[in-house]
Order: sequence, then C-alpha cells, then structure tokens
Amino acid sequence: MLRIPRRAAVNDTRYLPVPQAWEGERADAALSRMLGVSRTRAAQLLADGRVESEGVLLGKSDRLTGATVAVTLPDERAPGPEPEIPGGLRIRHEDDDLLVIDKPVGVAAHASPGWSGPTVVGALAASGHTLSASGPPERQGIVHRLDVGTSGLMVVAKSDVAYTALKRAFKERTIDKVYHAVAQGHVDPTDGTIDAPIGRHPSSDYKFAVTADGRPSITHYAVLEMFPAASLVEIHLETGRTHQIRVHMTAMRHPLVGDATYGADPTLAKRLGLTRQWLHAMELSFAHPRHGEKLTVTSEYPPDLASALAVLRG
Repeated sequence: MLRIPRRAAVNDTRYLPVPQAWEGERADAALSRMLGVSRTRAAQLLADGRVESEGVLLGKSDRLTGATVAVTLPDERAPGPEPEIPGGLRIRHEDDDLLVIDKPVGVAAHASPGWSGPTVVGALAASGHTLSASGPPERQGIVHRLDVGTSGLMVVAKSDVAYTALKRAFKERTIDKVYHAVAQGHVDPTDGTIDAPIGRHPSSDYKFAVTADGRPSITHYAVLEMFPAASLVEIHLETGRTHQIRVHMTAMRHPLVGDATYGADPTLAKRLGLTRQWLHAMELSFAHPRHGEKLTVTSEYPPDLASALAVLRG
C-alpha cells in the first residue's frame, strides 16, 4: 500500500489504495475521506472525470471495486475560508438544536483548572450563540470533547432536547467519529482493531496508557497512504476515552507524528513544521436528535497538517 510519489505540475495524480473494508462503498463518500476534502468536493472531482479505478472512470454513485484509485487533482487555489467566530472556530452546520463546529488547535472545549486559553464555550458565547443549559455551568452544551492539541469537528447542543439525545448517542456509541492521523513508521497490519483498556499512566498524571485496570477502549483503523517514515491512517472510534487514539497508536509502537507527550520523534516533527500531533477529527455522522434524519459533516485538513502531509508526499 505504498503510494507512488509524484511531483505536482499542472495536475497532481495520486494513487490511493482502497482499504478492503471500503470495497463496495460509494465513490464520493470514500474519496472525501481518502483526500481529506468535503464530500461535495469529492463529487465534483468525480463529475469532472478525474477519478479512475482499473482504467475506468468513476462517477459519484459508483461503488469502489478495485484495489487502487487514481485521482488527478487540478492545480487551483483552495476556496476562501468561511467566516470565523471568536477563537478561530468555524461553523459547519447550525440549526435550532445544535451546532457542528470546526475547532482549531489551541482551543479547549471548555474552561478547566490550569487552562487560561480560548474555549469553544467562550467563543460561542462571545458570538451570541445560546447553548443548552444542561450540564455543569462551565461546559453547558458540550456533549463530547477534543484535546486542545487536536483540530476538527465537534457537535455542541443548543437545545436541552439535543443535549440529552446526543449524550445518550455518545454513550450508546451510535455516533460515527472519523479521524485522520499520521503515525510514525509503517503501520502493520495495515488495517485492524485495537481493543485495549486505557487508564491513567502509572508514573505521569497528565498521560494515559494501556493498563490492565483501565476502561474498555476500542479503535478501528485503516492505512490510507504510506511514506518513507510515516503512515496516513483513518480511524473510527468505537469508544471515546481521553487521548484514546494517541495512546493506542503508541501502544502499537507508532506514536502520532508530532506527539512529544507520547514519545514521537521530534526530528521528524521539526522537518514537517509541526508543533502538535498530526490528528484531525474530520467527519461526524449521527441521527439528528429532533427528527432522526442522518446528518454527516466533514472537515478539511487545516493548513499546518496539510503542509506536513505535502512534505511527506514529496
């Protein structure tokens, strides 16, 4: 599953392996996750005749069948950013019951002892958004969290109905959370499940580790691309423990690139210009708490992660 490196000219062709678990998926849905772009963007690439498998052009509704897809990306500027709200957050979806926001690195979900930086709750309040009054005062509306050093999608409850339903959905594991991460080395096997309990690190209060008395923790992963020193991996979380992806990948001896807390090589991070772990929450999919219709929201890689990936791709 080693990617064939090419230099970008007018067009950049990428050869992407199709994980076995994705065979039969719609091309637009799978391609959006492979490239880290929105589903709309993936559908446009397919409509423009830029994606083929086994020499056959794919349409957005076609199903993946081959082992590899070739994607020819046009040389173009990225679309302008959506308007930001305080704290650098971007709103990807909003209705009367909930918000799905794109959290940048360096922003915490809510206030906590020892943290004086920006928070999701504070930024939304400053922009005039009213959140559910359920939950502790400092974390009203928050139904799940991302680490300060992790970017990507979070859903926040605006109504009490949404708060109760979303909390239950996370507890019952009916919300599909998809992450992309870059791990050190070549992850082997290239797809699988890590089922290992996570608890407090025995010698470091601020870290977590796989421990015999930890809480059940399950991570599903599949390698998307391999580079000389790292692997781009898609991850589906079945549980949502603190630092779960970082801990499980470290337990496999493949810490996330840039994750100094869990023993990543600082030399590689410096070469890629990273000051945090390469980890992005790029898709959330769940039943809407009000009407039950499926809602899927995607996020593209932020500039620092996209730049590091470009260096790896050569």
